[in-house]
Parts: sequence; structure tokens; C-alpha cells
Amino acid sequence: MATNVKKEVRKVVLAYSGGLDTSIILKWLQQTYRAEVVTFTADLGQGEELGPARDKALLLGIKQENIFVEDLREEFVRDYVFPMFRANALYEGQYLLGTSIARPLIAKKQIEIAEKVGADAVAHGATGKGNDQVRFELAYYALKPDVTVVAPWREWDLTSRTKLIEFAEKHQIPIAKDKRGEAPFSVDANLLHASSEGKVLEDPAQDVPDYVYSRTVGPEQAPDKPTVIDIDFEKGDPVAIDGKKLSPATLLARLNELGRANGIGRLDLVENRFVGMKSRGMYETPGGTILHAAHRGIESITLDRGAAHLKDELMPKYAELVYYGFWFAPEREMLQAAIDKSQEFVTGRVKVKLYKGSAHVVGRESPYSLYDQDLVTFEEGAVAYDHRDAEGFIKLNALRLRTLAQRRKKLKL
Repeated sequence: MATNVKKEVRKVVLAYSGGLDTSIILKWLQQTYRAEVVTFTADLGQGEELGPARDKALLLGIKQENIFVEDLREEFVRDYVFPMFRANALYEGQYLLGTSIARPLIAKKQIEIAEKVGADAVAHGATGKGNDQVRFELAYYALKPDVTVVAPWREWDLTSRTKLIEFAEKHQIPIAKDKRGEAPFSVDANLLHASSEGKVLEDPAQDVPDYVYSRTVGPEQAPDKPTVIDIDFEKGDPVAIDGKKLSPATLLARLNELGRANGIGRLDLVENRFVGMKSRGMYETPGGTILHAAHRGIESITLDRGAAHLKDELMPKYAELVYYGFWFAPEREMLQAAIDKSQEFVTGRVKVKLYKGSAHVVGRESPYSLYDQDLVTFEEGAVAYDHRDAEGFIKLNALRLRTLAQRRKKLKL
């Protein structure tokens, strides 16, 4: 079997889902590197039972003390999703970065486990064409610069579904009946979103088949009556729905339920991968779509114009850093500090109307609101505003434009 072994590996921590691909990787690591394998399975709210992953690791010969299964839902939402949503981050103006934001947390936990058990290597199941290999490995190296990284998809010769199945059968790795054929599309899921790509989705001219959707009903099938909810924010983070305080993960899960029922959060996107190719994916981010709209709603009355506009200028860079895998890079941390500073007074309540695929802000209030009705009213307000002041303001702003116009006139341009 062709490999590109970099150096000897004694013990390796594998990001393990319990699925066919990572089970094959587990056995391949044992066979190729003769290494002791430690499995790490993270519950990020993907909606699957994690017990089978533990059982499968045991079945494949992993010692009980080398199997790590952790519920990371609260940490994921509190320390990764919410900080990103404070930035209103959208990659290429549309993508809410559901897959991207999960990778640094998984990588961080792998490194922590490697330190705990004395492993000298980590491994992941990302392919050599995608973004995830970059995200995982940039995080590994940022947290443990001397770690050895094993990326089987870049090393082995199991380059087809047939070869993978043959390897699994040879090594008595259980194969679900639906895995023997070619998967119609691949799925990544966590509490923030579900993404689907490949196979039936590869032609961007074709509609996404209905059976691909898993997190949302079709907008056409959503209720004919709107659902109106209140979301409370404190310093930029949501803390309650309809007055009920909820933990970060519980709150996002509730927004997912509301978004699902109202057909909210579908995105059919052709994006530019970091590795240089375009790819078409279908994303479902029901709760995140509602949260994004609501957060911008509370910011609209609590952020100063200069701060708000600067945030919008910084956002594409921030989103790009997350998408590319630079969560632990100093420039992302610098941007996060600026964004978090902007959220000091982003506190209050937003009313959101959910209806047939849309989430619209229909009300917002805050004890720190900068909206002054006396200033903006067309009636005579209590606050003095001299309309004549606008004349000098306009003339000063027009000065350079008038100078340019005079030059054009002089030169007869």
C-alpha cells in the first residue's frame, strides 16, 4: 500500500465520528503506522447518538482508556458560535460558517487529549481537496507546533469507494447497507447548521433535490400564520427567548426548532474554497439565520454609526479568517477584541417575525438606545436642532466637489 510516512508515530489522536471513513482510517493508522490509536468523538449537536461511536472503537480494538467522547455543545456555542455572531460574519456575503467554526474546537480538544495521553501525533479524516484539512492543521500547529499530523486522504491509495469497501471488508469493519453504494451526497452537521455537498449537488445549474434537506421544512409547507418571538441580548450575545433565560446551546437549539418549522435558513451557494476551486454546497442554518437578523437589529439602535460602519468593513476579513482556518491566529484575535469592545452596549430586546422562509426584525428596544425620537421626528421636537446648521455642513462637504467642477469648467472638459 502506497504511503508517504513522514516519521515514526507512537500514539495518535484521531478525530473519530464512528462512521465508515474514520473507522477505515482508524484501522489504516494501526496497520500503516503501527501506532496506538486514541479516538476522540465530539458532540457538537450533530443530532446523532455517540454511544455507537464508542462501541465501534471498542470493536476495532481501541482500549477503553483511549476512547474519549465529550459533549461540547455549550462550549461550542458560547466560545465559538456566539463570538463569531458578534461580528455578523458572512463568508462571501452569504455563508454563516457553520462547518468552519466547528473545526478549531475539535482540533483544540485533540491537542488537549494528545497532551494528556502523551500522544505525539493527531489525525483527521478531511480529504485533500477541501478546506477542512487546512482548518484542522492550522489549529493543530498553532496549539502544538511540534505535533505530527497524519492526513490519510493525502497518503493512502484508497482512492475510490470500491477500494474503501474492500479494505473495510478485509479488516472486518462493519458496513451499513446504505454505505455499500456511492453516497448521493456528503453531510456535515452540528448545532449551528447542516451542510451537504458533492454528487447530486455538483451541477450548480440543477435544483437541490428535496430529499437533501434535513433541518428545515420547505417554505411553501411552512405555516400560513407568522410566528413572532422576542430575543433578549446582553453585550451582543442572545440570552433569552420570549423572556425565558436559556443556556447558549439550549437557546440555539430552540431557534433551530423555530427556524425549522418556518422554513428558514436554506442557502444554495457556490463558494470559493481556500484551496483554490469553486464548490457548490447546500447549507441549512435555521437558528443562525434568525440570530444574525436579530443581532443586526439590536445593533441598529445601540451602535454608533462610526463603530457600526467600521464593523461592517472588518467583517469580510474576519469571516475569511474563520473560513480559512485562522481562528487561533493573532489577527483574528485582534479583530475579536475590537468586535467585543463594540458590544459593550449591545443589550436589549428584538422582536422577530418568522414567516415562510424569512426572518424579519419588526421591533427593537434597549436601555442604551441611541435612537432619539425627538431628533428624528418631523414634528417640532423637544431637542433643539437648527435646520440652518445643515447649510454650512453641506457646503463644507461640497467644497472639493465644487473645486473639481471649476477645474473641469476651466479646462473645458
